[in-house]
Amino acid sequence: MKIRSLIVDDEPLSQEILETYSKDLPVIELVQTCNNALEALEALKQHDIQLIFLDINMPMLSGINMVKTLTAPPAIIFTSAYAEYAIDGFDLDAIDYLVKPFSFERFVKAVNKVRDKLDTQNAAALLKQTHKEQDFIVIKADKKLYKLDYDDIIYFTSVGDYVKVFTKQGKVIITNETLRNIEMSLPGELFVRTHKSYIVSIKAIRYIEGNQVMVDNNPIPIGLTYKEELINRFNA
Repeated sequence: MKIRSLIVDDEPLSQEILETYSKDLPVIELVQTCNNALEALEALKQHDIQLIFLDINMPMLSGINMVKTLTAPPAIIFTSAYAEYAIDGFDLDAIDYLVKPFSFERFVKAVNKVRDKLDTQNAAALLKQTHKEQDFIVIKADKKLYKLDYDDIIYFTSVGDYVKVFTKQGKVIITNETLRNIEMSLPGELFVRTHKSYIVSIKAIRYIEGNQVMVDNNPIPIGLTYKEELINRFNA
């Protein structure tokens, strides 16, 4: 499987390094190199891109602000000379953050994370084709694919670069999938985001009190931006 990729960087030397690394890695299909975020936004309209190597410090529109304009961004690997932007990058569910200058080995490691994510998505899509009414989600963890019934899931929480899935059987599955990608795979009528770090099963909600929601026997925080939607979904 080839990963259709875009390079977005305003520095010619950085472009050259990324292009060389991409050519040396057979899994990468480099579709286009863009000099700035506005050029990249146009490229996204014309091509089906799965991965963006995205610089942060660029004129007119930064890489971080570019991602914020996208409703369904592809996988993002941020590239920057400034490590202090890493937290902002991961808040946007970036797959990885490469601090310039980075080695080819580090580049390969980042791309492999994207490949794992796409493999999981493809496996889930394949299972969807064989089930007219899907009542489960597929989670990749420990080099395995877990089929988890929606009714068995209590909640998801992100912890650093990982997501933990808590089930009614007391089992905890840890995956390096992003919470945002998991949210996109879940049926909206059954699950709701309560916080930037939590997605909960609506069926498992016992009550809402203040800035907490009791899910099964677990108190879960409620983020201010998610509270109104949570209450509306709980009352539906």
